[in-house]
Amino acid sequence: MTAAAKPVRRYALLLALWDSDYAKKVYGGYYNVFVAAFGGDGGGERWDCFRVIAGEFPAAEDLGSYDGFVVSGSPHDAHGEEPWVRCLCALVQALHAMGKRVLGICFGHQVLCRALGGRVGRARGGWDVGVRTVTFARGLQDHRSLLGSLGELPRSAAIVEVHRDEVWEAPPGATVLASSEKTRVEAFAVGEVALGIQGHPEYTTDILHNLIDRLTAQNDIQGRAADDARRTAAETGGPDRAFWTGLCKNFLRGGPMSTPLPAPPEVTGRAATAAAVVGSCFASAAPMVQLACRASIN
Repeated sequence: MTAAAKPVRRYALLLALWDSDYAKKVYGGYYNVFVAAFGGDGGGERWDCFRVIAGEFPAAEDLGSYDGFVVSGSPHDAHGEEPWVRCLCALVQALHAMGKRVLGICFGHQVLCRALGGRVGRARGGWDVGVRTVTFARGLQDHRSLLGSLGELPRSAAIVEVHRDEVWEAPPGATVLASSEKTRVEAFAVGEVALGIQGHPEYTTDILHNLIDRLTAQNDIQGRAADDARRTAAETGGPDRAFWTGLCKNFLRGGPMSTPLPAPPEVTGRAATAAAVVGSCFASAAPMVQLACRASIN
């Protein structure tokens, strides 16, 4: 008798950036950075990668089979009007209507905010680069499910920051979870299915230092700002990466496992709407195909 196949959770990584030379050389690309940070320790997962910056999106008929979605950072503006950005916002809206868990990181945090009715734009304080300590709000009992085995939220935690845009106004119904001296909305949640984090839980200190070098070479930040950014990494001892990655893992795995069973009619309708919106954005482009960076964690 053949043993039943072990259930596998399925996640989609929506990459909104190109791999840097450093990321490719050291980590084999940002896909590996994200899966190493957010992938399950016990295996039994599949992570599919879509380069949304290139117009590559998951097929509408597959949306229901995913347990969660992660939207990455990007050098592009979440408040911009580029077709792929608008399509990504439409996809996030559809996923939220379907009750799918969506984790937004940096640019993804801002896209999540915009898609759900909030406001984003240029950070009033300019670039924020370095390791910054963010402070969590008190009285977050309604969001204890985000923590899972982590228990209580700490008063504060350090995280890598690399951004010049920010959330101006959180979406209707959202709870602001954390803030900092530089950024008023460092993290927010909408119910149990949407979590935005302005910083980079997935980034290591070496990735930060490489980004500082690149931003300086591109004249995006000046020498003094670069020195200040490097100093924050030394003074804080680096990001509290174990906490942040643990928070993201608990969020992504907090819901029931999706099954390949037919979706209810209302969910099918929402997926079809997403397909129509996303497809119309790239009607003149090459067919959107899934990148060959799929992996199973056994």
